[in-house]
Amino acid sequence: MSQLTGTVLSGSNNIFEIECDEDSTTESDNSGIAKKQIITCTLKSKRLKLDEKYYNPLAPGDKVCLEQDELHKDKGQITTLLPRSNAFVRWNVKGRAPQLLAANLDYILLVTTPDEPPFRERFIDRELAQAEYQNLTPIILVNKYDLPSAQNPDFQEQLSIWEEIGYKVIRVSAKSGEGLTELAELVTGKLCALVGQSGVGKSSLINVLDNSCVLKTGSLSKKYGKGSHTTTKGTLLHIHLNESIVGGVQNAYASIIDTPGVRRFVLHDIAADDLALYFKEMKPLIGKCKFGMSCKHENEPGCKILEAVYAGHITERRFESWQRISEEIRTGSWED
Repeated sequence: MSQLTGTVLSGSNNIFEIECDEDSTTESDNSGIAKKQIITCTLKSKRLKLDEKYYNPLAPGDKVCLEQDELHKDKGQITTLLPRSNAFVRWNVKGRAPQLLAANLDYILLVTTPDEPPFRERFIDRELAQAEYQNLTPIILVNKYDLPSAQNPDFQEQLSIWEEIGYKVIRVSAKSGEGLTELAELVTGKLCALVGQSGVGKSSLINVLDNSCVLKTGSLSKKYGKGSHTTTKGTLLHIHLNESIVGGVQNAYASIIDTPGVRRFVLHDIAADDLALYFKEMKPLIGKCKFGMSCKHENEPGCKILEAVYAGHITERRFESWQRISEEIRTGSWED
């Protein structure tokens, strides 16, 4: 057995596609970008130590060691999971376990829309909290910005709130091309994951960033305004960025993980009493209240967070979002 290292591209039912790192397996195509050998691997359970709590043992972006089959070079067994720099996780309600969506990311791109499907600000606030908890850099990516509803004052106010507390918001349209240059500049040479509800256009964005990609896209349910799961498993794609988007630069590339649509984003491993630590504008005030770490930020005298809300330093909108998500954690009853 040959010993190799590689990156998980995709996987399901404990069968994974691994892109090998070794130079000996590397070829070049006409673009000048390396094409490396891909090996289909199973898990060598007797030697492989994984965290059994996860719904899925590995995610796109994970780094692993593997043994290549000497007789069948396109097959092998994963023997070791290398340490992750980070991972983006959600609680899988149906599977009753945390689900790994992507690993070792430079950015997590949280995709939303002003409409089609309907805008859900609390969905994004949960994702932001999970990203903060896992020390990831989130980018809010607003697709379908060409829709008339994008100019709704209430929608614009929420985008401004996120920007004012320090989050980058990129406004794009896979249909009109608006904002794609800014997005392409951000992802060039990086590993990013697209995460969001079904129907927000994650696959459509990849298709326009690299016009050689032909990912399946779906339509929305007319009755519910929700998308269908056209992407059934997370997949790491190496895309050649369209020269017309990157100002004529040749051979610009990005690595993007296209994740399945999520209809309900449920937080993992964050207690209700700790949630304020992962709301960016609240974190600096934690422990400074009159009652210190015991403060519930409800109606206590000397609560610094309530004082900040009254003074307008923390918006009522985000404070209410924090309250409602805290209640969701306590009750286990989550919004769709």
